[in-house]
Amino acid sequence: MNYKSLSRFIGRILLIEAALMLPALLLSLVYGEPRATMAYWQSILIILVLSVVFRLLSRGEKVGDFYEKEGLACAGLSWIVMGITGALPFFLSREIPAYIDAVFETVSGFTTTGASILTEVESLDKSILYWRSFTHWIGGMGVLVFLLALAPRDNRGSGFTLHLLRAESPGPSVGKLVPQIRKTAQILYMIYIGLTLLDFGLLALGGLFFHDGAHPTTVFDAFCIAVGTAGTGGFAVINAGLGGYSVFTQVVTTVFMFLFGINFSCYFLILRGDVKSVLKDEELRTFLGISLAAVIAITICIVPQYQSTGTAIKDAAFTVGSLASTTGYATTDFDLWPNFTRAIVVFLTIMGACAGSTCGGAKVVRLILIVKNLFRNMRRMIRPGRIVNVRMNGRVVSESVLSNLNTYVAAYVVLLFVSYLLVAFDGQDGTTSFTAVLTCFNNVGPGLGRIVGPAGNFHGFSIGAKIVLIVDMLVGRLEIFPILALLSRATWRHT
Repeated sequence: MNYKSLSRFIGRILLIEAALMLPALLLSLVYGEPRATMAYWQSILIILVLSVVFRLLSRGEKVGDFYEKEGLACAGLSWIVMGITGALPFFLSREIPAYIDAVFETVSGFTTTGASILTEVESLDKSILYWRSFTHWIGGMGVLVFLLALAPRDNRGSGFTLHLLRAESPGPSVGKLVPQIRKTAQILYMIYIGLTLLDFGLLALGGLFFHDGAHPTTVFDAFCIAVGTAGTGGFAVINAGLGGYSVFTQVVTTVFMFLFGINFSCYFLILRGDVKSVLKDEELRTFLGISLAAVIAITICIVPQYQSTGTAIKDAAFTVGSLASTTGYATTDFDLWPNFTRAIVVFLTIMGACAGSTCGGAKVVRLILIVKNLFRNMRRMIRPGRIVNVRMNGRVVSESVLSNLNTYVAAYVVLLFVSYLLVAFDGQDGTTSFTAVLTCFNNVGPGLGRIVGPAGNFHGFSIGAKIVLIVDMLVGRLEIFPILALLSRATWRHT
């Protein structure tokens, strides 16, 4: 393990986090929130001191010796450190008095889970609500991707940046949009920023003309909703959630939840004029097909509960977009829907959207490969001598990718089961315990049941259960292996 390189990167991550708190500090001054202002000053100072300490520990760093395990360790530790230090404003402002609750809220934000321990949010300072929502946007594209997009070029070579990008990027494999990895990160962020600004602009504009909701969509609300949608996070800034806003706000958010659930490479291809490749993309077509089928099925089931078919379609589409993209916003309590729709909710929670997007979940591409590999193995059993390849978008999927996929599925099932057993010690009912673990592991937010459903929160869990769920959120966001790598002695061995 190259400890000095690791220290250097943790120091740089902390420096960026301190810089990202500055807008929240300015907002606290604008809104006249003295407690929050002091909390941000203290937080920034503490984080800067820690950054300096880590940078001092990296003195004498040798260029090179940065391999896969260093990339995994950087990814895992960066997210843990940001979760711990990002909680400081919540705790120091006393908006969240218990530090474990503050860490839970922060990790939920950075991992774009959206599970909250807060029972009431409208009384919080605006700057605190801003930081809470903005953590979604920071974590949406990934902390290390953000670092790669901003950092100046160095002499470490493309292997160094590829190890970092591979450790954090969602999906069974990682590719490059252009030959330079750093340029790829910059392109991803340009697309990310562009879509976020478009979402924000439409929401802010709609707030001027549409007032049918119980709560107006102010510029502040529009910003928080937009960054939450972009990161597929789901923290709301009013107690009623997205259901308290106008139909226009809900429809725009529905559209953008689906857009942010699409692989960003599709947008890059569209900008290059290669629309044909996008339309032929298997994962995109499967994602949209499953989503459409889910909307139709849910609408048919819930229409009897609604006075208007249009409202039923709107709520069904919003819920499917929210769960499939793992955003976690809610316009209605879907826990009150028929049992068949609840089964669809669980499936969408596990499925997620497309790899290469900001969503959580297992990713559609993995489900496609699992099914294709299953049928391949069945054909092999029938005709043992036959050579059968698994193809995705016309290309042969390598055996190493399929092997990693099998490892991922096995680890996913084992960790999910172990987490469920640990959380079950809290004494909650089976549905609550299981869906709490499932929704945190897949970075969705709301589960099923009175406690963790769309109308509930995670405040009632014990400290031990909250720690398990925090780990689940980190493991799910980093797709298991970077966090597991931190537990391996081989990772920390000197090479």
